[in-house]
Amino acid sequence: MSILNVENLTHGFGDRAIFDNVSFRLLKGEHIGLIGANGEGKSTFMNIITGKLMPDEGKIEWAKNVRVGYLDQHTVLEKGMSIEDVLKSAFDFLFEWEARMNEICDKMGEASEKELEEYMEELGTIQELLDQHDFYMIDAKVEEVARALGLMDLGLDKDVTELSGGQRTKVLLAKLLLQKPDILLLDEPTNYLDKEHIDWLKRYLNEYENAFILISHDIPFLNSVVNLIYHMDNKELNRYVGDYDKFLEVYEMKKSQLEAAYNKQQKEIADLKDFVARNKARVATRNMAMSRQKKLDKMDVIELAAEKPKPEFNFKEARTPGRYIFETKDLVIGYDEPLSKPLTISMERGQKIVITGANGIGKTTLLKSILGLIQPISGSVTLGDYLSIGYFEQEMDQSITTTCIEEIWNEFPGFSQYEVRSALAKCGLTTKHIESLVKVLSGGEQAKVRLCKLINRESNILLLDEPTNHLDVDAKAELKRALQAYKGSILMVCHEPEFYEGLATDVWDAGKWTTKVL
Repeated sequence: MSILNVENLTHGFGDRAIFDNVSFRLLKGEHIGLIGANGEGKSTFMNIITGKLMPDEGKIEWAKNVRVGYLDQHTVLEKGMSIEDVLKSAFDFLFEWEARMNEICDKMGEASEKELEEYMEELGTIQELLDQHDFYMIDAKVEEVARALGLMDLGLDKDVTELSGGQRTKVLLAKLLLQKPDILLLDEPTNYLDKEHIDWLKRYLNEYENAFILISHDIPFLNSVVNLIYHMDNKELNRYVGDYDKFLEVYEMKKSQLEAAYNKQQKEIADLKDFVARNKARVATRNMAMSRQKKLDKMDVIELAAEKPKPEFNFKEARTPGRYIFETKDLVIGYDEPLSKPLTISMERGQKIVITGANGIGKTTLLKSILGLIQPISGSVTLGDYLSIGYFEQEMDQSITTTCIEEIWNEFPGFSQYEVRSALAKCGLTTKHIESLVKVLSGGEQAKVRLCKLINRESNILLLDEPTNHLDVDAKAELKRALQAYKGSILMVCHEPEFYEGLATDVWDAGKWTTKVL
């Protein structure tokens, strides 16, 4: 049974086309991985099918009474809302029925006999629906899911704007699970999630009976949960049966076959053109030349897709620092309350350290405390000599109104326009991306703009907070290569073991020093 039909979808932003006559069909129980390079339109596709964005052309048709749950990487949680408020909003439709029931009860005192009969019938229907959906057990349900995802430890009364990236994702996930939708739409759900909760989500999706569409650049995760791949590339959407590895095998084979056919046809075209040029003027061979020309005119010419610009990350290195990068003495990190036991730790020149651990236990806070961006609760941090620090933050400020060119120019005012464009192009951004506003770019493209700032400033120590989030497969592989080649020191927060294996000299588990109950 078809849950969703998308026909002849065409969409673009300004003169930048994203989809051209794309069609898509979702059937009951399909577990789909939606993949493609950064900026190919995966999140745009999700926004179109959920009605957040109107397409330029095309038809989007959902089956009747289908309830859709959408985990959006850009969902804004309002200040003043508690975790409990967000979780209970999963049942907004039930609270609306309850409000209608109360409204009917208020009207019944002044109702005529006929109206009373109608009211009683409607009341009965609403009551039945509320019972069916366990309305009177909402508090118990909220507590059960919050406990499973470790949200009870944060306190259900905590303001959602005070949460870390991972905690925020968990709250949105918990809300989705409470909604029990007929179809799940998940946009990069593993960003910011620690290994424990990625494993939990993996189990949940494997047992999930309904359909889901999942956007992810986390290949091991994709391979473990999907049975179909839709590949978004060059304004097209193509279907492949199997997991990501199977897709890659078939895709590479199709690409090789197309290249072979293209090369064969190009040789044939060259031979025909050569024959026509040599024989069209001679009376004896003119007819043969005209025949060859007709064949050329009718030929369905094979076109190869333009190669996507592949990013090149090469970090500029500053002079060698002193032996110690930093030392802490009895450092207690946190905001209103401590997030760690007293920490006496140090980092030496040449170390490449990865910090792992659950969400919300202070990994980002530790980086910011070392940098002096936030004051520790107690203890001290001493930075080494001759440090040139490069810092990659977890999120980009979404309120910025600059273009990519302006963003880099503001950072490097001495660059010429050619140097700015060249620096952005090396990070895998096309001319159209480079001239766009930063805020309209995808998460992965925004990450490339931030990496552009980082690699063009000399550094000898990099502090990286979840640098792989949003990056596509090619960009992730190139970033790992560049970090392996980097002769400076690295302190990085990362939740992807396959990324830091072969790169890290040391792995610090933040769970060992946290004061949080895990």
